[in-house]
Amino acid sequence: MEYKNHPVFLITGGSGFLGKRIVEELLDQESPVQPAEIRVFDIKDYQGIQNKKVKYIQGDVRNYEEIDKACEGVSVVIHSAAIIDWGTQPESVVFEINVGGTENVIKACLSNKVPYLVYTSSLDAVFTGSPLVDIDESQPYPKRPQTSYCDSKIRSEKLVMSAHGEKLKACILRPSDIYGEEDPYHIGSLINMAKGGFYVRLGNGKSKCQHVYVGNMAYAHVLAAAELIRGNTKILGNAYLITDGPGSNFFSFFDQIVAGAGYKIFPKNLWLPKWLAYSMGSVSEFFAWIISPIKKYNPKFSRFAVVYTCNDFTFNSEKAKNDFGWIPKYSTTKAIENTILYYRHSKD
Repeated sequence: MEYKNHPVFLITGGSGFLGKRIVEELLDQESPVQPAEIRVFDIKDYQGIQNKKVKYIQGDVRNYEEIDKACEGVSVVIHSAAIIDWGTQPESVVFEINVGGTENVIKACLSNKVPYLVYTSSLDAVFTGSPLVDIDESQPYPKRPQTSYCDSKIRSEKLVMSAHGEKLKACILRPSDIYGEEDPYHIGSLINMAKGGFYVRLGNGKSKCQHVYVGNMAYAHVLAAAELIRGNTKILGNAYLITDGPGSNFFSFFDQIVAGAGYKIFPKNLWLPKWLAYSMGSVSEFFAWIISPIKKYNPKFSRFAVVYTCNDFTFNSEKAKNDFGWIPKYSTTKAIENTILYYRHSKD
């Protein structure tokens, strides 16, 4: 059932880093769309904002029956459930969750006549392993995806594009490197490195990549959903690169958060050459493979992480701005300030 004024939302992965913030942005009084209900569908317990409009449904996107039932009476699905991986998870798991899960979500949308779908992809869908400078959405998929995760996002995007049509109107958002409060990917690892007393960066400090604050990425999803409901034809069937600031070096960007939260960075300027870091990533992955029969271990340090942080990968969000009015809700200053305050207050 479609409610144009007060739609029912289903957010897969709604208990996650991004998903919880999408819920918050939907509940904001200034949200461009005011939901009648927000269903959080996730395998993990929901620990986000509490509100009478929010309903938690424990479920796994790999289980079609569970996602099909959750889609009953839904107006908009924001499909953000995924396993984020940089080459350390088994390929079968990555594809089961990311590709198989997307297949199930699309099938459930069509079965329940859900009219709108916003799919959370990744900039990794167009990552080539070589420098990409100031690209836009015309950048083609690489012939050889760098990891199974990159491949899974390409395959999932193609599924969404194929399903988009009269019965299901869809669009795709490709986040750049997401950061913010409760960041499960980068900040915690960097803080732990600072705590250990030996802070190491990769590369030479010259490579640049893109970032986006979690609050802004969440807002982009809400805005895209609102525009689908409004009938904006520009957005239909398109993929959008989303960022909220200029490119910067991965480590220099996060240094300001680590230091701002009160952690000492020592040595102040130690950079591992790319070739050396890549070799160390190979050793780390090999060690994980050796002990895998005894203990499953997914190393944070991988060859992909080295390639990703040591190559230029920059773009802008002009297409999103032109097609559906995307403008960051939170300034970079405010985003950094919020993130620093969170990690300063959670300091041991």
